[in-house]
Amino acid sequence: MSLTSLSRENYPSLPEGQLLYAVGDIHGRADLLDDMLRRIGDDAQASGPADEATLVFLGDYVDRGPDSRAVVERLLDGLPVGFEIHFLKGNHEAMLLDFLEEPWRLEHWLMNGGEATMRSYGVDTERLMRLRAYPEAWRLAFAEALPEAHLEFFKNLKLSVSFGDYLFVHAGVKPGVPLAAQQEKDLIWIREPFLDCTEPFGKIVVHGHTPGKAPVTRSNRIGIDTGACFTNRLTALKLKNHSREFLQT
Repeated sequence: MSLTSLSRENYPSLPEGQLLYAVGDIHGRADLLDDMLRRIGDDAQASGPADEATLVFLGDYVDRGPDSRAVVERLLDGLPVGFEIHFLKGNHEAMLLDFLEEPWRLEHWLMNGGEATMRSYGVDTERLMRLRAYPEAWRLAFAEALPEAHLEFFKNLKLSVSFGDYLFVHAGVKPGVPLAAQQEKDLIWIREPFLDCTEPFGKIVVHGHTPGKAPVTRSNRIGIDTGACFTNRLTALKLKNHSREFLQT
């Protein structure tokens, strides 16, 4: 088990008695998700009783990796018991929903790994390409293959959630804008000027979206996208009281 401790008494904190795990971008890697869920279950048991156990998923469940459908199925029916669950919306879920509403967005989604998602749901993408099918044909094929429960999952994703001194979002926040006034576009798409900002945001922002070889810890943010679909390294942040630790596959 890979777990890096950053325990320190003066870190920002969660509400007393809360144990929280935030999981970074999964991108169709159901195998890594299964591994991480086992690690979280074992770690939570070893951490002892908690008044409240929370799991936050930071979005980008689909695209690029081979098993987007299996990832969603695990999230809907395969999570450790005893946790309050929060699913956040990533820009890749936004692209999927945009395509279903406006098929002309097909090329943008395909450029960002959407074909892997459609294949995982059984869509014959090679045939559609061979026929040079119009975007509406792609949309109909995907819409027919997508289970209703999965569509509802995508439609009901949250943009952010906050506990104690921490705000959890997919991509980041726009500097200079109050947290309560942040726009969806920034919460799921922003990189700069968020990544280089050194000013406090009001809460420590925990985010994914921008991959790196290792988690990034700054005074105002923590990034936990470690490029799972390319590196085999899915990362979760564990928070309890004033401590921080990272779990990795």
